[in-house]
Amino acid sequence: MNILEVKNVSKFYAEHQALNDVSIMVPEGCIYGLLGPNGAGKTSLIRIITQITGADTGEVLFEGVRIKPSDVYRIGYLPEERGLYKKMEVGEQLLYFAQLKGLGRQESLKRLRIWVDKFEIKSWWKKKVEELSKGMQQKIQFIATVLHEPRLLILDEPFSGFDPVNAAIITEEILKLKEQGCSIIFSTHRMETVEQLCDHIALINQSKKILEGSVKEVREQFKTNIYEIEYIGNNLNLGPEVDISEVKTYDDNHKLVMIRSNQNVSPNTILTQAIQQVEVYRFNEKLPDMHDIFIRLVSESNNEKKFLNS
Repeated sequence: MNILEVKNVSKFYAEHQALNDVSIMVPEGCIYGLLGPNGAGKTSLIRIITQITGADTGEVLFEGVRIKPSDVYRIGYLPEERGLYKKMEVGEQLLYFAQLKGLGRQESLKRLRIWVDKFEIKSWWKKKVEELSKGMQQKIQFIATVLHEPRLLILDEPFSGFDPVNAAIITEEILKLKEQGCSIIFSTHRMETVEQLCDHIALINQSKKILEGSVKEVREQFKTNIYEIEYIGNNLNLGPEVDISEVKTYDDNHKLVMIRSNQNVSPNTILTQAIQQVEVYRFNEKLPDMHDIFIRLVSESNNEKKFLNS
């Protein structure tokens, strides 16, 4: 089941088209990476999903039903540009945001005690936001975003401003929320984070969706038939359809080589041939990472647009 479906959404700002017939499907209970370079249209799409702005064409379905204003109580949104009131005390501000999301004061305090203890920020309760570091402010904003236990959580560059230790803490909390049944849209251009967290992704470039699927499917789609073999023995001979380049030699007989095969040669065939000649320690396929796929597709999309406009 999909918790969110965006169908053929387009959005114009004066003469600029921010989104061009974009459709995505976010499966329930997953972390969904919304990827793209700056200015691609990611934030415009998020603003439509959160009902900050409306689509010019198309529709958004939340749990199978056209999204409506009351769904804001079941959605959490952490924008890249944080929205805290600098002169307000931390505790007062968190209570205010919780009540905006429909929680009563007593229930808000009950939930806040849990998060305050979890993040060890009890001493911040009476401090004004402007007294806190950027990383501390990020923690406050994160708590305000998840306190009402949303069904759908939208995070726009959530690790901006965090040091590695605090980024790891937030990562752990995101994974816990997923385990508890929360579906998460994760907007970022940091590909290492995508590899670590995301189950599915969509790539948007120049207002259009150019790729969507599970991370596993996407990497398989763009595989290049490159393998690594670590072995002990003499030089390998795997036939004319396999190119071998030596990567590293540990001693005269211990080698690590990279090979590229013809698509008609299966990995089983390569491994069988290698085992007959040498003692194989390791054999693995080198699938492209999300960074390589991102760069390739964005470059191809940009070159295609230049060609069409020339």
